[in-house]
Amino acid sequence: MDEILIECSPGVSGDMLLGAFYDLGVPKNVIEKPIHDLGLGKLYSIKFRESNSCSIRGIKVDLEKIDQITKRNWKSIRQIISVGNLEEKLRTTIYKVFESLAIAEGKVHGINPEDVHFHEIGAIDSLVDIIGVCASINYLNPKKVYCNEPNLGKGFVQTEHGKLSIPSPAVIELLSKNNIQVSSSFDSIEGELSTPTGIALITNLVDSYKYPKKFSIKSYGVGIGTLQFPFPNLVRVSEVNSYDLNSVDQKVNPRCEEISVQEAWIDDQTPEDVANFVQKLRNEGAYDVSYRAINMKKDRIGYSIQVILPLEKKEYFRGLWFNHSNTIGLRERNQSRWILLRRIGECPTIFGKIKVKQTLKPDGSFSFKVENDEILRLSLKHNKSTEEIRNIVKESSINFKPIENWQ
Repeated sequence: MDEILIECSPGVSGDMLLGAFYDLGVPKNVIEKPIHDLGLGKLYSIKFRESNSCSIRGIKVDLEKIDQITKRNWKSIRQIISVGNLEEKLRTTIYKVFESLAIAEGKVHGINPEDVHFHEIGAIDSLVDIIGVCASINYLNPKKVYCNEPNLGKGFVQTEHGKLSIPSPAVIELLSKNNIQVSSSFDSIEGELSTPTGIALITNLVDSYKYPKKFSIKSYGVGIGTLQFPFPNLVRVSEVNSYDLNSVDQKVNPRCEEISVQEAWIDDQTPEDVANFVQKLRNEGAYDVSYRAINMKKDRIGYSIQVILPLEKKEYFRGLWFNHSNTIGLRERNQSRWILLRRIGECPTIFGKIKVKQTLKPDGSFSFKVENDEILRLSLKHNKSTEEIRNIVKESSINFKPIENWQ
């Protein structure tokens, strides 16, 4: 399978994810086999039934708990996972989900994770949800899993610890530790929109919390939640094909890509500090940075600083501007640029292997360029002119060997 896209709107729970994966086409025996392999098969009975939420159809998971009493701690669950007859990849995934919950619960209760006693999470229904969802992902084997930012809700939920505020402490710890942003679209809604089990699953299974910019949907499944809201309470899981707008096709050269341009004028910072800030921008992954002296208000000499950067780094670079320069404002725009394909490789020379940039021209010919710092280093080391060094590298370009793909 190509990729999975999880839409947890409004929130996410283990049973909703499980229902969505079943609706997507994961066979029931795939979901149940690892549960039986872990010796838990006689402790529950599960049904997947058609249901709806605000007239939207989906699958509701009904689980009858035959084992109503047993409460498990992290140590006992870890033992169950370690001795069970599971394929190693699936075992590791299940282990990671439960371990993250144990660490989160230990942190919020101020105890060692080894001593954590799971209550709701250690009950058979949560075990089935976690193992079943992990088995579904393992069965589908997507190249990447996307998810939107979850909503949390507000109010209180009744647990074996008594009433806990929403979001629960474990949910907050999981989100904080994994630096996951949340959405506030449903903050006025009373109720637990995202459960600890649901958050633990997405924090361990999701690769990106930003949807691809362009994708096609091949199929989808819908899982229905238990709580009633004035909007559909569901999780949708889709099988998608994303399209990388920057993917390299040698037949498309030059190629067009979208970039971000950020710019500010600064008149109250020393030249030394401006130079340091420009170097900071370069070190943090800017494509390029330029700056020049300009005349500003009150006849002051200031600096116009412009940085070109990847779209996905816009937010991060805003922080650099406001934390590492004196500017109190920033101009930003998205812009297209045309670039020739290029790649880095090595040329064997009398000086040893030298890194060279190879560029593919539209007519199919190549050009080669050595970075000036490398030219200067070789010139000083071997007492040769920069022109001699360039000629030697040019002669060796026939033996160029790429060390990366076309960019």
